[in-house]
Amino acid sequence: MAEFLKYYEILLKKASVDIYSARKLYEDFQKIDSELDIEVIMFHLQQSAEKCLKSILSFNEIYFPKVHDLEVLIKLVEDNKIPLKIDSDVLIDLSDFAVEGRYSVIHDDLVNAENYFVATNKLFQQVKKLNSNT
Repeated sequence: MAEFLKYYEILLKKASVDIYSARKLYEDFQKIDSELDIEVIMFHLQQSAEKCLKSILSFNEIYFPKVHDLEVLIKLVEDNKIPLKIDSDVLIDLSDFAVEGRYSVIHDDLVNAENYFVATNKLFQQVKKLNSNT
């Protein structure tokens, strides 16, 4: 018999795929022989963070709007006293890449790229742990 995944499990799995994709694209981007731009990589990090936040909200049975704005989702997590220790400011910066980054150039430097990876991975690891504590 097939096991059906709960919505929060699906979101977390997709968040994992996004952060993995961002890392692989970033590695390729750093080789300089890639036709990628940094916004594609940041888009995947934003998507991972968004899905992590929606996963933990879903796990806690908290309604969340259909938004890409990480600030809104982080506020919902905080308002519901979900114990995440995250770098909110760095994650909120990723919101720009949800839509605008796909259609325009936002940032052309890589100075903070690793900070975004660290913040997103930390969020992912915490959500994964909290979602499994049932």
